[in-house]
Amino acid sequence: MTLKDKLLAQKIYLLLGALFITSLVVSNLIFQKFFYWYPLDINIFGAKLFEISVGILPYPITFLITDLISEIYGKKRANQIVIGGIFASVFSLLIVYSANAVSATSWSPVGDNLFSTVFGNTMIAVFASMMAYLLAQLVDIQIYHFWKRITKGKHLWLRNNFSTFLSQFVDTFSVLFLLCSFGEISWDRFAGLLISGFIFKVLIAILDTPFLYLGVYLFRKRFKLKTNEEIQLV
Repeated sequence: MTLKDKLLAQKIYLLLGALFITSLVVSNLIFQKFFYWYPLDINIFGAKLFEISVGILPYPITFLITDLISEIYGKKRANQIVIGGIFASVFSLLIVYSANAVSATSWSPVGDNLFSTVFGNTMIAVFASMMAYLLAQLVDIQIYHFWKRITKGKHLWLRNNFSTFLSQFVDTFSVLFLLCSFGEISWDRFAGLLISGFIFKVLIAILDTPFLYLGVYLFRKRFKLKTNEEIQLV
């Protein structure tokens, strides 16, 4: 690759990293609102398919991005993005904690009570999300590269879905277990939310597979990469 191509690849990597971190931080901030989507009249352990947090909407994007980075830039670069996401989550947690600690003016459009209602539990939520996210992402990257070695860079759909399915289950289980342990969600909702959340994430993972193929195709075409070849950044 020419230096010009490497600089372009570096810029794209930084852009993907920015999208990844933004999706992660936003999912931690908006998690307290739950929405419903009832494609089928199914009730599982007291939870209908689907009653899930809006925080789940941007979260699958993070797994799509890490899979794309793993495929094009390699395992080391994917792990760097994960570490960056952890740092950003901790930093956003400190900002929210500081904002919640100071008193609002009498004329503030958002008062102390309203702010605390929306963001007051963010510390516990972000902690739970960070622990679950870290474990899930490490599982995702490890499994992705395991299948990449086994298949010698072929069968992209296999490593994408196998790694994402397992990591999403780990993430969903971990974050719900921690939230229930801290008393943020009652235990009687655990099983229903676990199954509902995992099924929703599996559907999203299946739907994002064509986008991963498209991204890998565009990268390989632009940078003239062979199968299983990775970009070495400057």
